[in-house]
Amino acid sequence: MNLFTDIRALVLDAVAAMQAAGKLPADLDTAAITVEPPRDALHGDMATNAAMVLAKPAGQKPRDIAGALVGRLLSDGRIAAAEVAGPGFLNLRLADALWHGVIRAALTQRADFGRSMMGQGRRVNVEFVSANPTGPLHVGHTRGAVFGDALASLLAHAGFEVTREYYINDGGAQVDVLARSVYLRYLEAQGHEVAFEDGTYPGDYLRPVGEALKEKVGAAWVDQPEAVWLDEVRAFATDAMMDLIREDLAALGVRMDVFFSEKSLYGTGRIEEALKALRDKGLIYEGMLEPPKGKLPEDWEPRQQTLFRSSAHGDDIDRPVRKSDGSWTYFAPDIAYHFDKISRGFDALIDVFGADHGGYVKRMKAAVSALSDGKVPLDIKLTQLVRLYKNGEPFKMSKRAGTFVTLRDVVDQVGPDVTRFVMLTRKNDAPLDFDFDKVLEQTRENPVFYVQYAHARVCSVLRKAEAAGIDVSDATLAAVDLADLTHEAELGVARKLGEWPRLIETAARTHEPHRVAFYLYDLASELHTLWNRGHDEPALRFLQEDAPATSQTKIALVRAVAVVISAGLGILGVTPVDEMR
Repeated sequence: MNLFTDIRALVLDAVAAMQAAGKLPADLDTAAITVEPPRDALHGDMATNAAMVLAKPAGQKPRDIAGALVGRLLSDGRIAAAEVAGPGFLNLRLADALWHGVIRAALTQRADFGRSMMGQGRRVNVEFVSANPTGPLHVGHTRGAVFGDALASLLAHAGFEVTREYYINDGGAQVDVLARSVYLRYLEAQGHEVAFEDGTYPGDYLRPVGEALKEKVGAAWVDQPEAVWLDEVRAFATDAMMDLIREDLAALGVRMDVFFSEKSLYGTGRIEEALKALRDKGLIYEGMLEPPKGKLPEDWEPRQQTLFRSSAHGDDIDRPVRKSDGSWTYFAPDIAYHFDKISRGFDALIDVFGADHGGYVKRMKAAVSALSDGKVPLDIKLTQLVRLYKNGEPFKMSKRAGTFVTLRDVVDQVGPDVTRFVMLTRKNDAPLDFDFDKVLEQTRENPVFYVQYAHARVCSVLRKAEAAGIDVSDATLAAVDLADLTHEAELGVARKLGEWPRLIETAARTHEPHRVAFYLYDLASELHTLWNRGHDEPALRFLQEDAPATSQTKIALVRAVAVVISAGLGILGVTPVDEMR
């Protein structure tokens, strides 16, 4: 049930009727007509731009079109009032019965209330985290993990078939560094004194890996040259780190559907196959790049390289895929990886990158556009930095990791629910401050507490009603007469509930799960405001003494709030609580 979609359809019917009557031209494009919440709730329940959109192509004044629409809309019983505002916007107020219908829909559909078929089952691949398998996930990965997982859940809620995917960067030189670092821990486990040189990984998290390697091979590799052990230690260390990463993700409530190895692209012809697809389109050539910006020509050594004509698909310059020495650039396996995704039949791709990968966006989009002939869109979402604070001071270091705060540091201190919600209280491309003290405060300024408290309050009302012998099952509440829900404060809550289905589609369309967190905070605020008004206005209290039928009417409203909060928290990966401790 999406009231905004229903009322838009009503507006379009009114426009069609005016066309049929010769009041408007027959060939008007109505795609840009919207029905949205007004900026100021005092102006009405919904607003449409129909007259503004149609005025120029119709050769008429916006207010004249709006005025004609008013009469047609008011003939429908769903519209209680319609008023022309400003240059030609049309503000609408709906009949109370429609908002009562929203409450019933929430109680009847429960977790499915707000679900959409907007996606029509289209297959979407969401790749996120994809950290180098060289150590535990850090706090920056945490934000990407939460964002990607919530986005995947949001898209599924909107009717897409979603695959969560992790790209294991196990094909580069960093994995050799990992192997050498694990070998040092292996020697340490054998009783040797070791020193970690610059460029190796000194974190304590590799100690158990070195011990495990000792258990596996004994002293066989002690004092052996690198050629003897490097390949096997690399594989052993990578597997151990991926086990650690999976544990970290599980602690956060994230589970991937696919783990794709970069290494599987090398020596298998898959990179060559992807580049051949581009070469067949005339997009691979041999050439020399222009000097980098900021370098003088005498500093530039021109080199013949194999280049991808990415500028033909929106990039600023063409990009090398093979170096002059014949080795692949970092870009080549990434092209092959996305070619594999396209070959698997996904209708759309989403990559979640850290902010430091901003320079990679255009080239990657160009590659996907070229490989799919523009048929498979790629959206790249960048997650900005997380600044950590504790006791008012920056929180910078994890002894276990050696150089950074890990995902587990955060989850162990505040729990997965708080971690996830807070990570979504800012848009992904805005920096986020995470204060370990503030996120645990029980105040309105803490959005996690504020939303959880609203759900717990409703659960408290339900428990008290049941203790008083009042039937508050969803089936019963959905059937009660809601006609007495006429107070503006109560209807305000119902109106906010009515925005939920539209919010899902908007957030899914823009790939912005933070909108769900913002909405839940606003919905919780409406519930808390109504609760507090009951202190001064007894008629607004949810439990009316000796009036079980009236109580059921009011409880139906707040139970619908709990249904939506629970569904919204589910999308964010947060567990709703029944009582605050």
